[in-house]
Formats: sequence, C-alpha cells, structure tokens
Amino acid sequence: MIDLNFIREHPDQVKAALVKLNETAPIDDILATDERRRALLVEVERLRAQRNAVSKEISRMKDPAEREAKIAEMRQVGDRIAALDEELREVDKHLYELQLMVPNLPHPSVPVGPDETYNVVIRQEGTPREFAFEPLPHWDLGPMLGILDFERGVKLAGSRFYVMMGLGSRLQRALINWMLDLHVQKHGYTEVYPPFMIKREGLIGSAHLPKFAENIYHDAEEDYWFIGTAEAPLTNLHRDEILEVADLPLNYVAYTACFRREKMAAGRDVRGIKRGHQFDKVEMYKLTTPETSYDELEKLVDNAEDVCRALGIPHRVVQMCTGDLGFAAAKKYDVEMWAPGCGEWLEVSSCSNCEAFQARRANLRFRREPGARPEFVHTLNGSGLALPRTVIAILENYQQRDGSVIVPEVLRPYMRVDVIRPASVV
Repeated sequence: MIDLNFIREHPDQVKAALVKLNETAPIDDILATDERRRALLVEVERLRAQRNAVSKEISRMKDPAEREAKIAEMRQVGDRIAALDEELREVDKHLYELQLMVPNLPHPSVPVGPDETYNVVIRQEGTPREFAFEPLPHWDLGPMLGILDFERGVKLAGSRFYVMMGLGSRLQRALINWMLDLHVQKHGYTEVYPPFMIKREGLIGSAHLPKFAENIYHDAEEDYWFIGTAEAPLTNLHRDEILEVADLPLNYVAYTACFRREKMAAGRDVRGIKRGHQFDKVEMYKLTTPETSYDELEKLVDNAEDVCRALGIPHRVVQMCTGDLGFAAAKKYDVEMWAPGCGEWLEVSSCSNCEAFQARRANLRFRREPGARPEFVHTLNGSGLALPRTVIAILENYQQRDGSVIVPEVLRPYMRVDVIRPASVV
C-alpha cells in the first residue's frame, strides 16, 4: 500500500508512475474520499468540543428550564455525532478499499517500457549446450522416460494437470530437499513450513487480494484461500508485530505447493508442465531495514542464481521494465534458465523488492532503539526455485542421444541414481 500522505502530497507523481506501469488506479477518488474524511473529522471534533463546553455550562446552570433545554440540544448534538461517526467509519472503509487498488511505485532505476519487450538482460552465465542430435522437448522426453503422464493427469483433474511417476517423482522431491538444504546451509535462511491455505487478511497483506481474487482458489464456506506462493504466508508471519532492528534481516525459505487459476494464460503454453493450476516451489523471503533492502535484493538474486550454477544450467538475469513489473514490486529481476528442447528461456525465479508496500498492508514494523517510533520494514521475495520449469531445464539440458537423462551431480545423493533411462522403474 502506498502511503496516503504521499498520494495526497504528490498526486501528479503517482499518476505519472501509473502511466509508466500501464496501470490504472482510483487516485482522484482517493483524494476526494480523503477530503471528505478530513471534513468529517473536523466536524466531529467541532461538535464534541461544543458538547464538552456546553456540558460544563449545564453543570453551572440554576434555571431548571434552561438546563433541560440545553440538555435536549446536546442530545441532538450527540445524535449528530453518532451519525457522523457512522459515516466516518464507512468513509474510512471505502478509502482503505480504494488504496488497496493502487500498485507499488517503481524504483527510479527501473527501465521504462510498456511491456516485456522492454525488459533488459543484465547478464548471462553459461553457454547453451551444442547437441549432436535434435534435442527433444520435455513433453516428449517425460513420457518416453516413463516419468511424466499427461493423459492420467487430465483423467484425474482435467487440463493443465499431470502425474509424475517413478524417478520423475524422485527428481521433484530431490530438487525440493536439495534447494532447501542449499538455502539453509549455504545462504543462511531459516526453513519454514507454512499452511497452504490462509485467511483473507493474509492475502490482503501480501497484496494478492483484492487485485487477483479471480486467480486464487477459494473455499467460500470457511473463507480459506489457497496460496499461489509461499510469499503470502511468509509476509504474514510477523503481521502486526514490531521487530527489533537487531533481528533484521530475517531470511526465510519455504517449500509449498502452489495453486493458481490460469485463466489469464488461456491458450498459452498448453504443452508440457510449464504452466499448471498446481505446482511446487521453494520460496525465499526477506524482511530488512529500508536502507539495506536493495543490497539484500542483489543477494536474493545471487542466491537464486546459485541454484542454476550448482545445477550447471545456463541462465540469465533480466530486469523487468515498468510495464512488466507487477503489482507489488518496486524493482524486480527474473532469473531464466535455458531450455533447449522448448527453445526458450524459462523464468524460474522472480526476485522483487516490495519496499514498504506489503509491510504497510500487513502492519510489519521494526524499532531502531527502545522508545523509538516504529517504522515499516522492507520485504523481498524470490523463488529459489520454481519446480516445474527447473525440472524442464534439467530434462532438456541433460538429455542424451538414447533418450536418457543424466542426473546433475548435486542431486545424485538425493536421487540415488546417476541416470534416468527410458521406462525407468523405481
């Protein structure tokens, strides 16, 4: 959430940022509602002051008739105050709902552009492998190896679902365990296992509601919301708390299943496992002081890249332009792995600095010293990594002419095999 004072004092700057973001937001409605709210507050305070002053007068009045007249007048004032208080509650609620629809503002270093074609490749590590044969896409490799079953996935749950079998299931599990160990043991994160469903206020705090309600699976009876990323529960781990500056940064890593309705992507990436309603992900999350958050963003990106380096898969880092920044991020980098069978770079991590945007919504604060005024923390998130696309990159980069797939060295202690061969059976 953007600071209301900033919107009030810099409305033209906010509107100009929205143009760069290719977003719309009810800025004029916010300003008008805020003006109405402040007028109501002034009127309520005036009436309360009047009532207090007259109450003192009443206590000194000798004439019973005059006293009763004043008491009756103050009852009317009290009724008016009650009505204004109710209106003020409604205006406060409406103003809050309007503010929730305003996206974060881009950091000055974010390149300006209307869409993803204006994103900037920052660096690339590793050279794509040259094959002596035509590399297969994973949607051919997986069934050939007996580790991906698309037909039974559709039979069980419909389109955009699949079943992993045998060594495919083991590869998935090995990746999760290895990535968690890497981030905990090498990068110093604390592992968290959060719920996969959270309350509505949690998703408001993480800025997934109300903006993306149509893309979130929801149990209406219990009002539970299925998470699309561990970012949502991790944002709310310290909701409404005041942290000590000595405890920052807090670095968390979590494995969760993720659930997303892919309505917005209808017709895209229909083959394979690149997009689905359910997938697994290891997520990194940081809570930092404002002055350190951009240094921590670079560390976050490097931690995601470490996964790519250890797997020996070519990757690149891309900075998102304003038009591809998303709702909550002030600055964002994507880490993309090369997939030779698909012939494309696959996003396996988006690393974002949300500054105080989520913290203001979730009331996440810290205190620099005892007695100091609490300040909002900065929050950062990044995949470390997303599983389906990482699996794609492994299968397509490590495939051999005979259809087998060599298991990356770092995963062999977890997999307990060196090669996945056609029709492998565990």
